[in-house]
Amino acid sequence: MGSKHATKNVGFPILGENVLVGAGAKLLGPIKIGNNVIIGANAVVINDVPDNCIAVGVPAKIIPKNNLGD
Repeated sequence: MGSKHATKNVGFPILGENVLVGAGAKLLGPIKIGNNVIIGANAVVINDVPDNCIAVGVPAKIIPKNNLGD
């Protein structure tokens, strides 16, 4: 599912540290999921997700965690 190799990403997701993937979520293609990320249940992630964000929806939309209290 993920890799810590220092090689070029060749078609599979690479997960950072402290990543929570909700039930039924799909991570598709050569994408990078940053550190401290939450992927919502049933989300379909097709693009990179930066550090400290939440990804939800189909296709997934990125929500920075610092915007949750606004």
